[in-house]
Amino acid sequence: MFANQRVAVVIPAFNEEQKIAATVASIPDYVDVVIVVDDASADSTGEVAQATADQLSDGRRVAVVRHHVNQGVGAAIVTGYRQALHSKCAIVAVMAGDGQMDPADLASILQPIVDGTADYVKGNRFLHPEIWKAMPAARIVGNLVLSAATKVTSGYWHVFDSQCGYTAISAAALQAIELDGVFPRYGYPNDMLSRLHVARMRVCDVPVRPVYGPHWRSGINLTTAFHPIPWVLLRSWGNRIAAEARRAL
Repeated sequence: MFANQRVAVVIPAFNEEQKIAATVASIPDYVDVVIVVDDASADSTGEVAQATADQLSDGRRVAVVRHHVNQGVGAAIVTGYRQALHSKCAIVAVMAGDGQMDPADLASILQPIVDGTADYVKGNRFLHPEIWKAMPAARIVGNLVLSAATKVTSGYWHVFDSQCGYTAISAAALQAIELDGVFPRYGYPNDMLSRLHVARMRVCDVPVRPVYGPHWRSGINLTTAFHPIPWVLLRSWGNRIAAEARRAL
């Protein structure tokens, strides 16, 4: 437990057999439940995750869930959220399966929820001094553009680094949004923020260390930058405006 709160970490993973073992083994001891969601990987991601769990002294806290058909990173996270709620966890964090999120930052992501000052906490790599050296230049430019757009569509003008997937959410916030409607693929973080705004959830950023190894790769490229993310932003903005208009009636 973390500050007497039962905590789960969801790890969405697709074709991460080279990195998933280190990621699972790195989860801090205070985490009660670790949920690896293998999103129909073409490699041995799920098998490696299960073998790693079997070798750990606290491996019983690790559950490996497999999608039979690839559904997307957003859908994998939602699958993990549902299992965490079923496990009666009060806070659910998300860490990628590629080791791009520093476990040392997890406590600071959880703390605002424990303190009662936020319902959803997201990492902001731009608040960390290493950002300009660690993050590839093309990724910085793309992130700046998408973060500015997400401020408008989500209604959260104080948040940044919208594409950072290092997050934590309270169980109450998860129950306040319609998980079935969350966008299932890339663009999930942008859609999630809009839905949280509609539900009047408090969101805050905390600094997290940007991690990019020598063999780093991203699923976000020019194709996903132009489709579907812009359309997700437009849909999220429209849904938020419509919901707020209904509330005002």
